[in-house]
Amino acid sequence: MQPQIRKIVIQIDEIHREIGKTIDPPTRKATAAAVIANPYAGQYVENLEPMYDLGAEIGGLLARRAVAALGVEPSQIQSYGKGAIVGLNGEIEHAAAILHPRFGKPVREAVEKGDDIIPSTKKMGGRGSVIVMPLTNKDNIWSFDHMDASEITIPDAPGPDEILVAVVVADSGRPLARVGT
Repeated sequence: MQPQIRKIVIQIDEIHREIGKTIDPPTRKATAAAVIANPYAGQYVENLEPMYDLGAEIGGLLARRAVAALGVEPSQIQSYGKGAIVGLNGEIEHAAAILHPRFGKPVREAVEKGDDIIPSTKKMGGRGSVIVMPLTNKDNIWSFDHMDASEITIPDAPGPDEILVAVVVADSGRPLARVGT
């Protein structure tokens, strides 16, 4: 199953100053999101396995686009996260089928490694819904200085028969991080 992509949105979050202090180098996160058709919207389907491959395709594409948006080598990515919003004619299990079984491998390839899980969030929602995705260090989930979040909203998505799928990557931890690892 190939994703039927309606649109892709890429967002860069670059922090230069925080609480009056200069952040040098700036902390940077890139979120790549795609709005795709939900092939199972409006129906109950017992076997969701075809969506696993859909997740692998879209996950790899979005991760590569996010890394490219930061303009860094894949090895420079330090943390990652993912999320999905299922339109109202779908079900939350559609997001799980996309985000979990096969999504991780192509994302890890795009960021060169990634020993730890890719944290995620999923929800149901209509057009303009916000998704907040957790980020953790790609190789050490217990690196507290990398525990962060990123959010994205696309005003016209997801439609009732769509899914908004997103990947976020960062080439740094939080600005002024000092909690420890």
